[in-house]
Amino acid sequence: MAAIGIPHFCNDLGVSVIEVGAREFMCIGARPPFDHPHIFLDMGGDNEIICSYCSTLYRYNPALKANEAKPEGCVWQGQSEAA
Repeated sequence: MAAIGIPHFCNDLGVSVIEVGAREFMCIGARPPFDHPHIFLDMGGDNEIICSYCSTLYRYNPALKANEAKPEGCVWQGQSEAA
């Protein structure tokens, strides 16, 4: 995962569950400028984790790549998207 950096996910769609292909990632809440502090989440051996800022439930899906999510609109690529 180091080659691509730490994946960042957001929840502009307001969904209750986001499936992700990584067990370690950053949650930013909504896309900037409405984001919350970018928080590092680590599921460890679990398959789910809840963001303590926005209460989004993230669920690990091994069929996804580390930088993929369902729904697809929940992947945040960084500053290039904010422009």
